[in-house]
Amino acid sequence: MKHLLPHLTIAALAACTATGAVAADTIKIGFISSLSGPVAALGVPYEKGIRAAIAQQPTIAGRKVELIVLDDASDPTTAGRNARKLAVDDKVDVLIGTSGVPGAMAIAAVAKETGTPLISPTPVVIPGEEGAWTVTVSQPFPLMVSAVVERMKKAGVKTVAFIGFSDALGDLAYDSLAKAAGPAGIKVVANERYARSDSSVAGQILKIVAGKPDAVFAGNSGTPGALPYLALAQRGYKGQIYGTHGLINADFVRVGGAAIEGLQVPSGPVLVADQLPESNPIKKVSMDFRASYQKLNGAIPTDAFSAYTYDAYLLLADAAKRAKGEPGTPAYRTALKDAIVNTRELAGTHGVYNFKPQDRYGSDQRAVVIVRMEKGQWKLAP
Repeated sequence: MKHLLPHLTIAALAACTATGAVAADTIKIGFISSLSGPVAALGVPYEKGIRAAIAQQPTIAGRKVELIVLDDASDPTTAGRNARKLAVDDKVDVLIGTSGVPGAMAIAAVAKETGTPLISPTPVVIPGEEGAWTVTVSQPFPLMVSAVVERMKKAGVKTVAFIGFSDALGDLAYDSLAKAAGPAGIKVVANERYARSDSSVAGQILKIVAGKPDAVFAGNSGTPGALPYLALAQRGYKGQIYGTHGLINADFVRVGGAAIEGLQVPSGPVLVADQLPESNPIKKVSMDFRASYQKLNGAIPTDAFSAYTYDAYLLLADAAKRAKGEPGTPAYRTALKDAIVNTRELAGTHGVYNFKPQDRYGSDQRAVVIVRMEKGQWKLAP
């Protein structure tokens, strides 16, 4: 119930001024995140990120902003149902969410059906017309994983074992690893999976350790992503460990503890923004984000996820300057979608975004660095 309060409060305020109708000077954002359940370690930072963005920029293109927040409880079915409510009943102008790939895919289907643009903070690939209303501000897995594979190659890794979620995110991570490893001269020797809700991966890790791979790469995210590393440490595995950008959050670090020492993962530049040169356009945006987040939450962000929804809001704000029409109408939603997919050189915290109508991702090589876990802190890898 507590996660519906922002919705009820904001809606009540809007009713006082608009008498139940959508005000033409208000842009409505339907925000869906996993504020509870196994993906909450990502979903809670997502909400903090967009609130930091709105606090910093409370109006868009001269219009007020109304944020409606719904919790999908880490359930893809609920995510899709929330998206339909927001698009059909609340008549939002844009959808932003959610915290997991399966949930994002469910929202994307509703976005296409209802003609509502979706900005996803999580990496979701929906080819063709089915994904025509969706873009993502998260870096594509092939871009991030290929950077990790390059690190493996330089470290002399010849064999790597994979363990990941038994869902769309795990498939995406494995496919990206397999595609990049071959050309780098690295053999993928295992493909083990587990569910996000599992409490043990002992059997999968036994198989991996028995194969004696030079390295282990995990395709997972959030707090459940710590399981393989904990099990590897328990089995005394001494090889190198790698992971995805889905692991950069405080809960994962807390749960992983000493077992994740030396873990290398890809990240957006925001995580090491203070180490970027002044000439890098990402630095100023990232430092502005940190300042707004700290003012709102009393501490600087220690995750990479809150910055994704901050970037989603920046993308929306930039597109709204170019979109013609009256908010609350199908014509405006179409104009907003067209403006989003034609964004050029927009500096964010995770990269500089360039979208095309047939390209769901807007990131390039400027959006990736490699960080290493050292005594509970992510450090830029040398």
